[in-house]
Amino acid sequence: MNITPDCISCIFNQALRVTSKLDLDDNKSKEVLDIASSFIPKFKMTQNPPEAVTPMYQAIAKHLNISDIYKDIKDKSTKEAQKLIPFCNKLLDNSQNKFQDATKLAVAGNVIDLASQVEFNLEDEVQNIINKDWAIDDTEYLYNSLKSSKNLVYLGDNVGEHIFDKLYIKVIKNIFPTLNIYYFTRGEPIINDVTTQYAYDADINKYAKIIDSGVDTPGIVIDKLNLEAKEIFNSADTIISKGMGNYECLNLEDTYPIYFLLKIKCSVVANSIGKDLGGIIIKRVRE
Repeated sequence: MNITPDCISCIFNQALRVTSKLDLDDNKSKEVLDIASSFIPKFKMTQNPPEAVTPMYQAIAKHLNISDIYKDIKDKSTKEAQKLIPFCNKLLDNSQNKFQDATKLAVAGNVIDLASQVEFNLEDEVQNIINKDWAIDDTEYLYNSLKSSKNLVYLGDNVGEHIFDKLYIKVIKNIFPTLNIYYFTRGEPIINDVTTQYAYDADINKYAKIIDSGVDTPGIVIDKLNLEAKEIFNSADTIISKGMGNYECLNLEDTYPIYFLLKIKCSVVANSIGKDLGGIIIKRVRE
């Protein structure tokens, strides 16, 4: 998905949110916004948003001398997500369709996104989303794809959300015990995307092999995958792609067996998918 003028506005607002999240003083805030402004003329309209925004974030982190500018917030998001796991487990214990409900819970975790235009209350979201109708529902296709698959690649998205990923992966593994599951993480900190250490800290490796993708963008760019990740990606029978950043990078990659799993939190993505803001999506890339 190529960048649009609306994306450029959103990217600048992301830089503004950095200053707020880090509680920077006015002078430091202006320095960050000056850096963001300097990158806007460099954006190419043939880029996808994650590719465009990455150099800007890297420059801001370097200027502030902070390698992981959202670490404290990522730690807080993880703790908040963990508090809700007992409720989620109880819901799944009483579920009549565990796969369906676990898939919805995975989407509920997708609201944890510091790059989105809209903020959500996580507890309210988990309470509400389980009863929400899918805007696009390819759940049955995904289930049947997993049923016939040997290798599943699961593309992680944000920290905090990865706690819900673990819950979902555990359900998938229980239903399909012979399935090989690979959980892809980012190669280095970028915004609040999940990195390898956060995945290990959450014990996702109990149910999936954690793969450092080598990618430094807030979304999986296939050309940036390291050799191991690219080989696994290319051999996948099913790919679950979480979140908008991965969608923005992969929505045109119709040669891969990708299923997009996300909540629409951005008007540009809403227009791309053809559904309203706030809709929940499980969509196969191949029709």
